[in-house]
Amino acid sequence: MLPIDAAAQGQKVVTAIGATVRNSSPARPRITYFSALGLFFLLSLPLINPWVRGDGVGYYAYVRAVLIDHNLHFDKDWLAANSSFKDGRVDGAGRLLPEQYSATGYVANHFAIGPSFLWAPFLIPVHVMVLVADRFGAHIPATGYSRPYLLTMAAATALYGFAALLLAFDLARRYFGERWAFLATVGIWFASSLPVYMYFNPSWSHAHSAFAVALFLWYYQKTRQARTPKQWLALGLAAGLMIDMYYPNAIFLLVPAVEGLAQYFHHVTPADYDTERWPTLLGRHMLFIAATAVMLLPMFVTRLIIYGHARESGYPPILSWNWGSPVLLRVLFSADHGMLSWTPILVPAILGLAVLWRRDPLFGGGLLLALLAYYYFIASYPDWDGISSFGNRFFVSLTPIFVIGLAATLDWLANRLQSSRRYLIAACAATALLVVWNFGLIFQWGTQLIPARGPISWRTAAHNQYAVVPRRIAGSLEGYLLNRRAMMQHVESQDLDRLHSQQ
Repeated sequence: MLPIDAAAQGQKVVTAIGATVRNSSPARPRITYFSALGLFFLLSLPLINPWVRGDGVGYYAYVRAVLIDHNLHFDKDWLAANSSFKDGRVDGAGRLLPEQYSATGYVANHFAIGPSFLWAPFLIPVHVMVLVADRFGAHIPATGYSRPYLLTMAAATALYGFAALLLAFDLARRYFGERWAFLATVGIWFASSLPVYMYFNPSWSHAHSAFAVALFLWYYQKTRQARTPKQWLALGLAAGLMIDMYYPNAIFLLVPAVEGLAQYFHHVTPADYDTERWPTLLGRHMLFIAATAVMLLPMFVTRLIIYGHARESGYPPILSWNWGSPVLLRVLFSADHGMLSWTPILVPAILGLAVLWRRDPLFGGGLLLALLAYYYFIASYPDWDGISSFGNRFFVSLTPIFVIGLAATLDWLANRLQSSRRYLIAACAATALLVVWNFGLIFQWGTQLIPARGPISWRTAAHNQYAVVPRRIAGSLEGYLLNRRAMMQHVESQDLDRLHSQQ
């Protein structure tokens, strides 16, 4: 039977273990690691790519249409989209096809509204400044697609991705040594699919989703010992924001559910029936649910306006998914955007969650359960490969979990090897190699050396890594930094040609 204050006692154990691990390494100010992460972020800012493309058209349309046109009619957004997005959505005269409209007469924009919530605080003042500048003769188009808007959108996305990493780092260092939490953060940052959606495709939702999940998990863990009603309310709002970003994020509600069930199991056991505490706990859980529902209201309202039904998602009906035959192995290992085959750093990250489970059974068990449920969910989705995706982009939402898991693996190995100095060098070298491999693969994917859609040839990809990428990357990086618009137009043209050849 669990003790009454299982969560609080478990947190004390975790704190003690974490202190022991940290004290085993040379003392250094914690600000050092945050400063290093901040420096990496500043150095990475030239990589941001101010364009709206693909799925990003639908995500960005919400904030642009409301801010500029003051409605939810997305005709302009669809017609202003990149060629590969418009392909199959417009007729020969450049008009949207009838099937692009819902029964209510609105463009059927099924993408989530959450990213627009996060962009809005940055784009609203930019829009005001553009309007003011226009009064003084600047002649900057206040359309939402001119340079100030797109730069702001891209920079905001990168900032939210960085915030996700900071929150994940802070979570990881609560359980494991700070040096390993730092190395894990850098590794997941640059050796996973995250950089593609943090910098290259900033109008997509994945970096925002990683931030919202990290915020929810960070605040959940931070307030576990004694959560007040106000904190339950804030946690519920964070949960709603997380789901607004990306619908499958609702799976992460399993984390507090595991702990809640453990508490109820104790409080309703006849031998230890607590007539005072379990009604209080129930009341606070209801407050959490209510706050989550309030945060989800804008999503339901937009569904009602666009589709005529608040519960209509616009995606294939969930009952039509492959629940009885999920592609469990293909999601992990396929050449068609397999999660582990494309981003192998996630192997030790996932294995490390078992270490966390031993440190903190409720939190670690909740994360493991959420990971497995999310994995099964994506494996059952008809478009499980993400179509045009770097790696399996759906799992970018799990960035904070991967950071914690990788830190756990690094810390576990450090405690079992005698030469900590040699191990540190080896761990840094292995992480660096995975980062170099990942950036080479990103380069191949972004420049169409390997197809963005469908399976790739690993033989070709491996050959390109050492024979083609080193020769081309310097010139391409120069073009990306100095003549990005022309380079993106070239990439778009190549992608459209490949798409037509596949059809």
